[in-house]
Amino acid sequence: MIVKRRQMDATIPAMAMGDIAFLLLIFFVILARARDDSHLQWKPAPGQELTRPQTMNASVVIDKYNVTYLNGREIPAVILGEALKRILGENPAGRRTVMFKVHHEVTAVYFEPVIEAISEAGGELHHILKEEKKTQ
Repeated sequence: MIVKRRQMDATIPAMAMGDIAFLLLIFFVILARARDDSHLQWKPAPGQELTRPQTMNASVVIDKYNVTYLNGREIPAVILGEALKRILGENPAGRRTVMFKVHHEVTAVYFEPVIEAISEAGGELHHILKEEKKTQ
């Protein structure tokens, strides 16, 4: 006796699509914090007649504990230059901006090697300062 096979319907379950999309959205938002350095503790030095750069490729911070960070991640100063070269890549002049944030109490022993590493990587250093209010 010959038995006919039943045709199987292949359908995509649409009920879970919204849940999956929402979970993926949360996943990517959490991972997108690559350049977040808001958790670092630093107080800028004062300055006058400050300007803002147009672009930013990397952020280097030296916090109040003299620890160096690149884009929010701790990094030894000896490998900072190579890491910056990878980030800056083949960008033309004017597009190689490195934001440099130093706690106001950090001494030259800690920030001079970082400035040297930024220069060797070909970065255009922009030191972040706090503008002084002129008193009259």
